Amino acid sequence: MAEARTAVKPRMGNSSPSSASQRPILIIEDDPDTVRLVRLYLERDGHSVIEAGDGIDGLELALTESPRLVVLDRMLPGMDGLTVCEKLRAESDVPIIMLTARVEEADRLTGLDSGADDYVTKPFSPRELVARIRAVLRRSAPRQDGPDAPEVQTFGPIELDMRAGSVRVDGELLRFTPTEMRLLSYLMLNSGQILSRDSIIEKVLGFDYDGMDRTVDTHISNIRRKLEKRAGARFVHTVYGMGYRFGDA
Repeated sequence: MAEARTAVKPRMGNSSPSSASQRPILIIEDDPDTVRLVRLYLERDGHSVIEAGDGIDGLELALTESPRLVVLDRMLPGMDGLTVCEKLRAESDVPIIMLTARVEEADRLTGLDSGADDYVTKPFSPRELVARIRAVLRRSAPRQDGPDAPEVQTFGPIELDMRAGSVRVDGELLRFTPTEMRLLSYLMLNSGQILSRDSIIEKVLGFDYDGMDRTVDTHISNIRRKLEKRAGARFVHTVYGMGYRFGDA
């Protein structure tokens, strides 16, 4: 690129043979100490790692190297983390965990609204971050066939294929994050029922998820907006004081 800048060259971490065939985790972070710490704990957990020191290089790596997951700092040189998240989400369903020193609730929700799957504030425990990464990877992994989780779910013009990782409305492919797909699947499986935020946190986000009720609201809002934009109808309904219901009006 024409613009001169300092960047951290991507390098593969030493990994065990069992993890060598896995796609790496990408760290986009401009603080070398944070990168070293996160890399150390991820490699101890059996992951291979690549890294970038600014938003521009990070976005390029994310689009060319197909990482399993992206750990993304919010405040970055070259291109800020929110912009990286939005641009990456427009092109990829890769799970994203955002790191930031900004702790206000509005900042968390802005990160989730830009397409992040989870949000960790600095200073953070590296063990907690690794646990969050495991949880997000579990949630984003294709599920096995089962009586309560069909491979393909349909409702009107909506077709959700969890194995293929796709959501279509009237045949048009829509861009959904892994968390959004799991949440939509849960809503569709329980069509017509009122689902509380607590049940969504338990069944979709997992017991180890310490997010707020408004985090669920943000994911629901994203799903609703994407479906309505293409279908021209509302399928996710708010039942005030109780939760959400999926189905016709």
